[in-house]
Amino acid sequence: MDLPHTPLLKAAEEINKMFGTVVVGVGIAGLARIRDLMNPMPSSPSEHLKLFGFVSRRSFGNINEAKQISLEDALTSKEVHAAFISTENRSHEETIRMFLEAGKHVLVEYPMALSAKAAHELWEMAEQKDRVLHVEHIELLTEEYKQLKKEVTGKDLVKGTLHFTGSVLDENKAGFPAFSGIARLTWLIDLFGDLTVTSATRVMQKDKNYSRMTVHFETTNKKPLTWIEERGPGMRREKKINFCFTSGCLEDFPQAPRSAVGLFMQDQNLFAKKLLGQNIDKNRAQLQLFRA
Repeated sequence: MDLPHTPLLKAAEEINKMFGTVVVGVGIAGLARIRDLMNPMPSSPSEHLKLFGFVSRRSFGNINEAKQISLEDALTSKEVHAAFISTENRSHEETIRMFLEAGKHVLVEYPMALSAKAAHELWEMAEQKDRVLHVEHIELLTEEYKQLKKEVTGKDLVKGTLHFTGSVLDENKAGFPAFSGIARLTWLIDLFGDLTVTSATRVMQKDKNYSRMTVHFETTNKKPLTWIEERGPGMRREKKINFCFTSGCLEDFPQAPRSAVGLFMQDQNLFAKKLLGQNIDKNRAQLQLFRA
């Protein structure tokens, strides 16, 4: 005789639910994902994720105890419920589409796509398939950023600038600076709310492999914000801030403690929570990030 499907039984099923997971791409981020999936944080949502294998164009065989599988097996296996996509930016859109079409949940590195149109289509596809599409934004999880947000919260902005410098990127793979640098745009929106673009310019010196994108925004209170992405040979990866408030200016990042939990593990826990239904708005599409 079958037992009635009571709320208590359903809760027990949720507690024991496991999600087979594959990692697509084994660069620095992919290897970190494999490591964290094989060693989940005790008593965390990540304990409900089980690494089924990894996918790569290169031949590895096994990495530690993780086995290499084909893309076809990852897409068709009933034991695979979710994919972590850690490939170059230009391949994100196609890979997301394949896994969503196969009925899998997806965690993808930012940027999820190289155009706003593609991003909207992917979010809509995830909603139609009733799948979780989680875009990793580990820069929001850094202790540096958390301390900055504490410092900024409650203050009245007068004007501000976020200036990023870094080495040269292959834009055919990484995308236009507004997309390859979307982590910085995420900062500004999370700190100051919805933004409106008032102007945007770009200076390029192809002979020197140099590029500088400057975007001017207005907050909902009509306060000016500037975002600069500057890249060139030998440029140090660095962020500089100059946020001025009615109470004074913040020109240096506040001191931040070292986190006890790694950034990828924190992000993995957020994804696992969504899979377990612990985040009601599981596919909250922060599409304002693509307005720039």
